[in-house]
Amino acid sequence: MSEPKYDLKKAYRELYAPKPDSFSVVTVPEFSYLAVEGAGDPNTSAEYAAAVTALFTVAYTVKFASKVAGQNYVVGPLEGLWSAEDPGAFARREKDAWVWTMMIALPEWITQSDVEAGVEKAASKFDSGTGKAEADVQVVSPSFDGVRMVKFEEGLAVQVLHVGSYDDEGPILERLHQEYMPAHGFEFAGPHHEIYLSDPRRVAPEKLRTVLRQPVRRS
Repeated sequence: MSEPKYDLKKAYRELYAPKPDSFSVVTVPEFSYLAVEGAGDPNTSAEYAAAVTALFTVAYTVKFASKVAGQNYVVGPLEGLWSAEDPGAFARREKDAWVWTMMIALPEWITQSDVEAGVEKAASKFDSGTGKAEADVQVVSPSFDGVRMVKFEEGLAVQVLHVGSYDDEGPILERLHQEYMPAHGFEFAGPHHEIYLSDPRRVAPEKLRTVLRQPVRRS
């Protein structure tokens, strides 16, 4: 019998399985991520689609290399750090004002050299037409130059599970920003963080499951 795959969502269940519509305070340790940055409305931006395609192509390339080397794991969900000059832009869904960093968390044994090799191999495979099925995302023309490995320690944060369309996040974010955080003595301490547990190509909008997380500090 083969050993089970390492799954970050199971190893850190408290960070990836909050309760719906109930805010919880967590402490998020340092993780390594594949990351790519950009700006603009994710629904209409060609840059965003290209970035996500490149991110997943590299993620699966790194995963398969690790599997061959004897350490298999489940590729993590897509995550996004979202910022704007006015944090209220998220509750108002003013997407053109958003700046984003899209990420996929990596197991602790993945190194910088693993990622660099993955970027190089993914780019060559995509150019030859053999990497599209592995990425399993909408095929656009990705740029792999922006994909990099970063380490990020979020620390103290408030999070909640949102079930429903991304465009229906406004009211729960309004509650978080205007009610929960002030009532508990918290202020903003980093960009808004979303973790996409559902695949929007396969799940109806009203059933999408998204972790909404806000780094905070005591005011």
